[in-house]
Amino acid sequence: MLRSDVLVIGCGIAGGTAALELAESGLDVTVITRADRAGESNTYWAQGGIIFRGENDSPESLAQDIVNAGAGLCHDQAVRTLANEGPSLVQSILIDKLGVPFDRTPDGKLALGREGGHSIARIVHATDATGRAIEDKLIAALRAHPRVRLLTHHTAVDLLTPAHHGRDRRAVYDPLSCVGAYVYDQHTGRIGRCLAGATVLATGGLGQIFLRTTNPAGSRGDGLAMAYRAGARVINTEYVQFHPTAFYHRTAPCFLITEAVRGAGARLVDEQRRPFMDRYDPAWKDLAPRDVVARGIHAEMLRLGVPNVYLDVATYVPADRIRAEFPEMYRGCLEYGIDITRDLLPVVPAAHYACGGVWVDESGESTVQRLFAVGEVACSGLHGANRLASTSLLEGLV
Repeated sequence: MLRSDVLVIGCGIAGGTAALELAESGLDVTVITRADRAGESNTYWAQGGIIFRGENDSPESLAQDIVNAGAGLCHDQAVRTLANEGPSLVQSILIDKLGVPFDRTPDGKLALGREGGHSIARIVHATDATGRAIEDKLIAALRAHPRVRLLTHHTAVDLLTPAHHGRDRRAVYDPLSCVGAYVYDQHTGRIGRCLAGATVLATGGLGQIFLRTTNPAGSRGDGLAMAYRAGARVINTEYVQFHPTAFYHRTAPCFLITEAVRGAGARLVDEQRRPFMDRYDPAWKDLAPRDVVARGIHAEMLRLGVPNVYLDVATYVPADRIRAEFPEMYRGCLEYGIDITRDLLPVVPAAHYACGGVWVDESGESTVQRLFAVGEVACSGLHGANRLASTSLLEGLV
């Protein structure tokens, strides 16, 4: 049996940041992940970037972009909190404390990119492997902290709730609460208990329930299912965002093609290199919010009777810039015989992000006492019906 002040299930940016901040406040924290490698998470595979602060930017401008992308269905307080606190936390935690190596301009300033739905350039990147850069630094900090116990190969099976698992059957009359989790040790094959004063779900998304997804293998909705079984309120699960551009190849895995490449100028086209997003959103075109672009691509596929459309990077972005700013994407496509400095890149929409999840208040607490949720498994109402690009990493941090 394990005992800890706090049990954190998952260690992407949301779980990892929560664990680090709690440990620095003096609490003993146990972090578990079902993965072989501590950094394996949705965060690790995030290419695009994280929202910072653009020139002449303001919290009001960012908030308006979030609400516009979310179809007006966002929770106002959650939006205000992220817009007001997010950029300063990127500075204090990711840059100052962890030293994440974000890209910089020749004069040393942070390089700012623009993505779909953003009215200005305000996204910071570490080439096209931003999540990996953040996760590597975060895991190193967790491993070095004396109050953090980090366990890989440990899968949370179910939440421990006195109403369901207590020996005193009269506990069923008490308010719902959580006192830890049943945990499966993959090495020993045994299930044990981890008792904790508070439990934080940070298990990520559920993309693997769909045919095509950008999510890694572990994103199968575990945390959401455990919370639901425990009686937690779950909301907005009908709002699953599809990323417009995932790599399409009949014999290749589906992987993300970052939106930042469209921010750099690439266009969505048909097989004859004819752009088509003008028809679906004349104002924003290829940089419209993700739901608009994904629907536009889907409509185009139906209209033409084809299994995919294409991203034309070569015509609109210089080859040297492609190799410098998108090296992971460039190498990944080359493995399947596609040179994006010359060839059209085949893409298709894929399940990307669950905007709904375990309902939480401003402190991240669910309707079950002492059960908290952060990151994609949670739903504060920030995203409404559709997540604005690069708010996911920022939400996990905030």
